Amino acid sequence: MSVPTTLDHTARDYSLDLAYWLARASDLAYKDEATIERQAREWGFDHVRHHRTRFTPPFPLEDTQAFTAASDTMVITAFRGTEPAQIRDWLSDATTPPCPGPAGTGYVHYGFAQALESVFPTVKDTLEEVRTNGQSLFFTGHSLGGALAMLAAARLYLEDPKLLADGVYTYGQPRTCDHRLAEACNKGFKQRIFRFVNNNDIVPQLPPEPFTHVETLRYIDSDGRLREKMSLFGGLADRAKGFTADPLAPASDGVRDHFIHEYLAALEKNLA
Repeated sequence: MSVPTTLDHTARDYSLDLAYWLARASDLAYKDEATIERQAREWGFDHVRHHRTRFTPPFPLEDTQAFTAASDTMVITAFRGTEPAQIRDWLSDATTPPCPGPAGTGYVHYGFAQALESVFPTVKDTLEEVRTNGQSLFFTGHSLGGALAMLAAARLYLEDPKLLADGVYTYGQPRTCDHRLAEACNKGFKQRIFRFVNNNDIVPQLPPEPFTHVETLRYIDSDGRLREKMSLFGGLADRAKGFTADPLAPASDGVRDHFIHEYLAALEKNLA
């Protein structure tokens, strides 16, 4: 196995290659529009649409940004994340009210609901415009972008089951919803939704319960190895190992592990 140099637009099933490319798309979502368009076209996408809206929720989050890239065989919508310190601060607020989930299924974090609502109509309209050839459909994002990718895919599916995405790949995604919505996603997105967590990344541990995660975890251990299964005891031991990797600044491990470039480096290591 080696790091792929081109994206396979015919891919539909889970693979490490596809996880790597969608992580790159999540990283690309942080860039400016010109860079996104140039890179997406180099990856073989003929159409690129940008989604951006500003709003003023009671959080230090001011806008939602995403892009959709389409070819004759594949469509990817990637949501931009936010800075680790910023998202950690407002996800730590246990007083944040819940908000009804997609199609009235369960509930979600209010900040995520507002962020998605501000851009979802343009995302849906774009997908109706560019997905005319039965193309595969993938949602992806890092950090906040991961939460929005999951919720966008869930909303499309729960409002219209024919719009079930082929895959949802998230990196450093925070807890996004309650158990009812998570169970609906686990059932509807079997072998389609994958949540990557890098060792001690602090963001997937927030916000506090009763918010939760979807099931399918891909865990990157303290040695950078990707694991599909990890026992509770083994996971705790591995996280402890990660904390002691930097004796001068152990508390920084949770933030350091969150950066998208750390996810990309780990995926490249597992592909090498």
